[in-house]
Amino acid sequence: MTTTRHPSDADRGIAQLVGDLSEQTTRLAKVEAQLAARETAAKAKRAGRGVGALAVAGVTAGLGVAVLITCLILALSLVMPAWTAALLVGVALLLMAGLVALIAKSQLRKAMPPVPNDSIARVREDIEAVRERTHE
Repeated sequence: MTTTRHPSDADRGIAQLVGDLSEQTTRLAKVEAQLAARETAAKAKRAGRGVGALAVAGVTAGLGVAVLITCLILALSLVMPAWTAALLVGVALLLMAGLVALIAKSQLRKAMPPVPNDSIARVREDIEAVRERTHE
């Protein structure tokens, strides 16, 4: 009956251990790069939502200005109660634009800077762990 013997770390040569370290380091670097790419993509997506919300705020503000101009025209040309309604709608649109702009600002702040901070921290921890193991 044949038994297979698994070599212990003491039985393995330094070349084998260095080869294993190199292979594991390469694998770890690839995984960390993938995680960094995912984190960056998530931040870019957040930034896209913020930019979209900012665009909505701009359009809403434009509509508010148009309504306020209409209000001014109605007030000056007709001097009727209809201008009061136009004024209220214009003010409401501008308030809505302000709210959307605040939301957009919040989204952009969360996405900036587009650096994969979590992945960088993990790489630093990995480097420190390797240093500790090599100094043992």
